[in-house]
Amino acid sequence: MPHRLIRIPGGTAQLAAAALAVAALAAPTLALAQAKEIRIAHINGKTGPLEAYAKQSTTGFMMGLDYATGGTMTVAGKKLVVIDKDDQGKPDVGKSLLAAAYGDDKADLAVGTTGSGVALAMLPVAEEYKKVLLVEPAVADSITGDKWNRYVFRTGRNSSQDAISNAVALDKPGQVLATLAQDNAFGRDGVKAFKEAVKKAKFVHEEFVPPTTTDFTGALQRLIDKMKDQPGRKIVWVVWAGANSPFDKFAELELQKRYGIEMATGGNILPAMVSYKKYPGLEGALYYYFGIPKNPVNEWLVSNHYSKFKTPPDFFTAGGMSAGIAVVEALKKTKGDASAEKLIAAMEGMSFETPKGKMTFRKEDHQAMQSMYHFKIKVDPAFDWGVPELVREIKPEEMDIPIRNKR
Repeated sequence: MPHRLIRIPGGTAQLAAAALAVAALAAPTLALAQAKEIRIAHINGKTGPLEAYAKQSTTGFMMGLDYATGGTMTVAGKKLVVIDKDDQGKPDVGKSLLAAAYGDDKADLAVGTTGSGVALAMLPVAEEYKKVLLVEPAVADSITGDKWNRYVFRTGRNSSQDAISNAVALDKPGQVLATLAQDNAFGRDGVKAFKEAVKKAKFVHEEFVPPTTTDFTGALQRLIDKMKDQPGRKIVWVVWAGANSPFDKFAELELQKRYGIEMATGGNILPAMVSYKKYPGLEGALYYYFGIPKNPVNEWLVSNHYSKFKTPPDFFTAGGMSAGIAVVEALKKTKGDASAEKLIAAMEGMSFETPKGKMTFRKEDHQAMQSMYHFKIKVDPAFDWGVPELVREIKPEEMDIPIRNKR
């Protein structure tokens, strides 16, 4: 239907008075509608270098809300309204989107985002608007470290949890360790935490390369030079997210066969773990693999994800679900009050069940304490990827995760 121009008789004063009257009539209706809903901004890098991660996180978040509300998508009689936004993996875009979500969209709280650089740009916005930001799945330590503020919580693991769990798995007397990582907050925070956690093995070298690197020959040659003549078991721990991983080049150069240099790494999304099939016996510690945790929440996730998508849930699907569950459990505790002060009081020290089992928000920095999993890769023809077999669960109390904030 075409728009019709409605003419209001009179001059500017009459026109302004009429507009104010319409606004006055609409205001109570809008306020009533907002009082009956809780608005959640969900910001992720749905396009850009971490697109695959963002899509999984988004799917998992919605499944988490569904699971935790019993399919009603309501808490305390209020409807959950999710406002999806794409930060494109760009810090400036993420920052402006969060400000618009809090200011223009009247979001009560926000969840996101994928990239650590984008998440770091968003933190001051949460503090400026005095509204909760639940970070998932960005990993950099500084998010709940020196860049943190009291409005920030995180369900995703941090770099220290990644690194220290891998150190628990790899730090043994007589072993020689080095690292190969992306030259960004994710990579540097991970290596720093890993080195700090290594107490028994000998650490000999760290190598950083840009995330866009496609030719790893030079970096791997420098690692060879540092490690080839070292006695003992030699392992390079790789810290990588996104495309262009060094895994294939590591296999192509036959570093284990020629120099006795093995590769170790954490978990990843299933498409990235196709490369792991070239490394039977590869060890490390990971955040999630659908076949490892044994609990009712993970059983629900695996069953429902298979039913809906005909595939297993992936690394970041579990993380997104954990964030969704955390939001609902916090809102249940506040009886639907989404104000920041009520949420902060409810979430500090809060424990909640996730696909990984129990998580607990640490009071000091709002980081979710959680289990990690020591694994070894098994090659199974039934799967396109290297299958992580559980060696053992590394529980939160086994990992001395530093409190790095300054507040």
